[in-house]
Amino acid sequence: MAEKIRKSEAEWRQELTPEQYHILREKGTEPAFSGSYAHTNEPAVFRCAACGQELFSSETKFESGSGWPSFYQPVEKDRIEAHEDTSYGMRRVEVVCSRCESHLGHVFPDGPRPTGLRYCINSASLKMEPK
Repeated sequence: MAEKIRKSEAEWRQELTPEQYHILREKGTEPAFSGSYAHTNEPAVFRCAACGQELFSSETKFESGSGWPSFYQPVEKDRIEAHEDTSYGMRRVEVVCSRCESHLGHVFPDGPRPTGLRYCINSASLKMEPK
């Protein structure tokens, strides 16, 4: 696993756009179908928008109909961490970047084979690198 990145909130605010800061550092979300990667299908690697760690591949991306980019697995299990999220009166599993602990989105148990998981990720949390 990569070494953790520690920065002050002031440093994160300086490096990220206001939308990215809200989503990545304040655990916000973008409106469904508004993100730039929701319907992207070209071969690519998706990195954390905050620290650049490789998180997902277009090979595991699928159309979930949810309005957010969806993947059935990360490139490596140690690239993300999962935490219980009980905000808004719901029980969900939040996923964060294991390197910088930035909020990415949530994971749900209704994805396709082979994992049965749906990593529902905010486009603003990602930086797409075409292959």
